[in-house]
Amino acid sequence: MENSNDDVSEKLEENLQQFVHHVPRWSFFIVIVIIGTLLFILPENLTLGPSWVIPVIALVLLIPMYISILKSQQKTTRIIALIITGIVTAGLISSVAYLVYNLIKHTGGTAVSSFFDAAIIWVINITIFSVWYWEIDQGGPYLRHVNKTQPTDFLFPQMYSDSQLWKNWKPEFLDYLFLAFNTTAALGPTDTMVMSRRAKLLMNLQALLSLVTVAVLAAHAIGTL
Repeated sequence: MENSNDDVSEKLEENLQQFVHHVPRWSFFIVIVIIGTLLFILPENLTLGPSWVIPVIALVLLIPMYISILKSQQKTTRIIALIITGIVTAGLISSVAYLVYNLIKHTGGTAVSSFFDAAIIWVINITIFSVWYWEIDQGGPYLRHVNKTQPTDFLFPQMYSDSQLWKNWKPEFLDYLFLAFNTTAALGPTDTMVMSRRAKLLMNLQALLSLVTVAVLAAHAIGTL
């Protein structure tokens, strides 16, 4: 009887390990590469140090993260993911700060170049915070797929729908990207309820950065008239 229980436990563990490998992480890698490319494109008067530093650090950290995924080390994977996200967020905040500084000191480029730089920063804002929401909601992508007892940071409409079609629905990366886009464009969520304080703080920061970016762009446009 005891051997039978051990066999069942081993089989469950094996199935869980196989399932773990299917927890989606490819979106994180793609988005970080996009963010790194956009940060690299920005002129160095809008970046913290040489424009290649933060992208290179983020991309290098993807290597140990990939190794931890292959080894199913979920806690290590999430720690590295949060470190990478924090690093690129620091790059975003510094770029917004330099954007404001250049406006005040009148050291920015032409109206066209300023619009181009602000547009890049605006896109970076969306992509970075989509990653934040993806990583924090219900303890991250792994726990969202294997544990339903984690506190919910974002309550999507599908979660409280009475339709059986949405009974087993779980948010994917595109849902968080949509949420981040709405927060940047409308300065708040449109169809999703924000439940946790940490999610509210992140959304406030994202909306603030978006508002400052648009305000600087508008001020620069007015100044050129």
